[in-house]
Amino acid sequence: MTGSADNSRRYALLLLRYRGRSEKELHERLRKKGYPAEEIETTVADLLDSGFLDDRALAENLKHQATTNKLLGFEGARRFLQLRGLSNEIIQETLAYDEDEELQNIRKLIEKKQRSISRYPEPKRTQSLMASLMRKGYSAALIRKALNNTTRGEEPEE
Repeated sequence: MTGSADNSRRYALLLLRYRGRSEKELHERLRKKGYPAEEIETTVADLLDSGFLDDRALAENLKHQATTNKLLGFEGARRFLQLRGLSNEIIQETLAYDEDEELQNIRKLIEKKQRSISRYPEPKRTQSLMASLMRKGYSAALIRKALNNTTRGEEPEE
């Protein structure tokens, strides 16, 4: 490697030390830093070969983060992965729609949100819950199903 290529690799490894990045993210960061295109290609190819850069592993990690930590719905998780520069092919391989998991996450979010909206009158409370859950990527039909089951104090139908 030339001195400049070595610098681009060192910078890329520094970026990867902070957090996992997709190929696209790494390309963009190296380009913004001013490295030549052929050097970026060489660096990214080298990192792919050495296993430091793996979009599929990153997608699995981000899926877990989106569904477990952020409690995002299917669409929210898909958007989250897209924003990180992952290809649609990898996103489709990684994400699978699971209604039971979505209902469980909605229930957790409703419990969490109930504390902050308890002072609102009823129509405003439901409207606030719906809006909050839709921003997280849940469908309106699934939210209504969860809200109906929650107000009746029932477990969701299986």
